[in-house]
Amino acid sequence: MLRFVKMEGVQDMNNITAINNTTNKPRLLTLREAAKLIDGLTEYRVRHMCLEGAIKFHKFGNKYMVSERTLLDYFGESV
Repeated sequence: MLRFVKMEGVQDMNNITAINNTTNKPRLLTLREAAKLIDGLTEYRVRHMCLEGAIKFHKFGNKYMVSERTLLDYFGESV
């Protein structure tokens, strides 16, 4: 997501700076994306880990979403 900030003392709309704020937000992954992130991990196993309480997840309708940071922390990998 981009946030636009007008520079101080500039009246011209051509001098607007875009700031990317995606680094501060947690990235949510679907089960398929999470399984692809870790070699040898399957979609089924990620779902099972969620239901066992091994990793935290969010459920939106019938979709399970896992935080990338949570998944990497669980497997001891760095971002």
